[in-house]
Amino acid sequence: MEKLLSANFSRLNKNKLFWFCLAAIFIGSAGIVLNGCRQAALETVAQNRHGLEHYYFNMCPMLGLFWACFSSLFLGTEYSDGTIRNKLIVGHSRTAVYFSNWIAVTAATFLMTAAWMLGGLAGIPMLGPWQMRCGQLLQMLGIYFLSAAAMSAVLTMLQMLIPNRAIGAVVSITVFLGLLVLASMLYNALAEPEMASNMIYTLENGIQVTDPMPNPYYIAGLRRTIYQFLVRFLPTGQEILIANQELSNPGFMALSSLAITAITTLGGMAVFQRKNIK
Repeated sequence: MEKLLSANFSRLNKNKLFWFCLAAIFIGSAGIVLNGCRQAALETVAQNRHGLEHYYFNMCPMLGLFWACFSSLFLGTEYSDGTIRNKLIVGHSRTAVYFSNWIAVTAATFLMTAAWMLGGLAGIPMLGPWQMRCGQLLQMLGIYFLSAAAMSAVLTMLQMLIPNRAIGAVVSITVFLGLLVLASMLYNALAEPEMASNMIYTLENGIQVTDPMPNPYYIAGLRRTIYQFLVRFLPTGQEILIANQELSNPGFMALSSLAITAITTLGGMAVFQRKNIK
């Protein structure tokens, strides 16, 4: 296991895509925050200006796209180059091979997350530090790291069970985008207000706002409970909540990420044990 980890981290250090992802995330995070600083500087009323956290977490939901691209190519090479077969031939167990790859991918996602965190610090000179409490900030970052670990487990499972690198890349990216779109749809549905007003225009009175009326798109009852459960359960849903600073029920969110990590890792390893490695 130690030799496998050493080999994986050596590959990681030499991987050009990994360093490109780190640089792109760092620059993208800094760019988003600095653009937020520019917008804040244009505000005429100081009370309406947002703090650093309003822009700092905006990139959270999209980091998974970098994780999916990197993991698919990093682990896909194991099959295309015959590395997995060679590891098994020299005596390494399938369990050790699977876990060492998952640890390497998880470490890479954590480092990419750290690049996002560091890039966002570019806004401190103009906006100052976070206005939220230190405990709340650490809680949000902790939940995000757990969601990153869960997503890493899902991506590792896909790559370890799909021997074709091209197909694995397409599946990984599609799965991530599918989960992101699903979480976005659920979140937007929950954001619909219970009461809504319409705007009408007449020649006599111009634009008028009608009295509040029941919103037909409002989600209520059991359906709302299910939607809330899914948004808090899915890693992509958690990341959307963090981006909008709406961290609700953090204990459940943390346990959900741990459950996804455990289930996908153990399930993927069980299938990999029986997989025919050519």
